Amino acid sequence: MDHNSAKVKTSLLLVSSLTIASMITISASLPDMSAQFKDLPEGPSLVKLSLSLPALFIALTATLAGAFIDRAGRLKLLGAALVLYAVAGSSGFWLNNIYGILAGRALLGVSVGISMTIVTTLVADYYQGQARQQFAGLQIAVMSVAGILFITLGGFLADISWETPFLLYLFALAILPFALRFLPEPASAAVATDTTTKTGVKSPPMIWLVFINVMLMWVLFFILPIQIPFYLKDLGVEKNSLIGIAIAGSTLSSAISSFNYARLKGRFSHGVIFGLGYGLMALAFLVIALGHTYSLVVIGLVIAGLGMGLLIPNANILVMQLAPPSIRGREIGKLTTFWFLGQFIAPLVILPFINEYSQTSVFGGIAIITGILCIFFFLSHKYWSPQA
Repeated sequence: MDHNSAKVKTSLLLVSSLTIASMITISASLPDMSAQFKDLPEGPSLVKLSLSLPALFIALTATLAGAFIDRAGRLKLLGAALVLYAVAGSSGFWLNNIYGILAGRALLGVSVGISMTIVTTLVADYYQGQARQQFAGLQIAVMSVAGILFITLGGFLADISWETPFLLYLFALAILPFALRFLPEPASAAVATDTTTKTGVKSPPMIWLVFINVMLMWVLFFILPIQIPFYLKDLGVEKNSLIGIAIAGSTLSSAISSFNYARLKGRFSHGVIFGLGYGLMALAFLVIALGHTYSLVVIGLVIAGLGMGLLIPNANILVMQLAPPSIRGREIGKLTTFWFLGQFIAPLVILPFINEYSQTSVFGGIAIITGILCIFFFLSHKYWSPQA
């Protein structure tokens, strides 16, 4: 099947849409969940863990999935991963036990670790050059739009009950027929591990700097969906739907900047785009730190989304360029691992500071860190432009 056909592209984008939704769909439910389980030892902390726990299991699964698909082909695990996504994701609706919910969130992470690694590798397999840059930007844009829909619906459904947003994960079953029917196996995808080992195929060391950067950017950004619901509650925002809309503003702006990524990449190097992304992030956290109204927080979230909408496809494309085709699945699996490892450790790194200092001080501190990263990438931009 032609990789440029609408059916192939739509199927790739539908599977991609599940990634961000896996994490933030239940964000607006967190305050009510915390109230539900407040009498349990560490109940509120366990509730916050439910948002980030999938990220740990995505990180643990993705590298293994990448090695598997380099050996056995890209699509053998995709159907099972989508079914697991629906079952594990929706389990929070059926279970009224925080430990059972956490188990379901862990299995949800396993499913995303497999599906995201497969779909990102397929993008690298199917497309090259400018076409790859355009599709990578479109992929992140669609993921962001899906995030808007899921977080907004999650906010409205959370006003019914905190359990109801978990039903949104059943959407994976609607995507399953498209993935199985329209995604072709790349002819050169399956590469024997023995052959890879004998030929000594390796990526350049620079790829590890990209991985570390991806982890760092998610550590800094992911505090927003975790802490903003509580921050807005402190500001007097009571409706969960308004919290969902605020976070959705970030994903909307991320979609806009991702959609325009290929246009920017045609003019600027990877390093400059990293600098632009972190500069927008610095401005965003500064606005959130200094703004003590709902409107200003929303503006800050929108600016943060603009930054992440550049950073994510930029990192993805850079890894696709650096990774040799024969170990592409393995390297994209590592990219996925570092991506979600950053999301998992974000609360472990930053929440202790929130307990010690004011939220304004923490957001201000992150503004300083992202500002320093902005300057670093602008100064070192010549070193982030490998030959594609």
